[in-house]
Amino acid sequence: MTRILYVEDNDDNVYMLKLRLEMIEGFEVLVAENGEVGCATALAERPDLILMDLDLPVVDGWEATRRLKANAVTRDIPIIALTAHAMSGSRDKALTVGCDEFDTKPLDFDRLLRTINR
Repeated sequence: MTRILYVEDNDDNVYMLKLRLEMIEGFEVLVAENGEVGCATALAERPDLILMDLDLPVVDGWEATRRLKANAVTRDIPIIALTAHAMSGSRDKALTVGCDEFDTKPLDFDRLLRTINR
């Protein structure tokens, strides 16, 4: 079972992606609605992978990623950055703060699934 933590504040996005991933045998999806809860959940649950929205309330995805990668307990968990507001340089910035991959919204589910399976 692959445990994925999806850090996302948009309920529609959570519903669709969680539903699609859990329809595929072998995935369990945990959800956190902001970066602060995402960091706490990652520390407590130690998922196999984190899908991190970058534009989040309370603590944004940029800072949450920095915190996770600075913590010895969570630093090795792969993080895929997700954003609807991709600007020139966003991918490089996401990789610089510690994300392992970067994808844009709306998500291409098949492409995301290939990235997750890597």
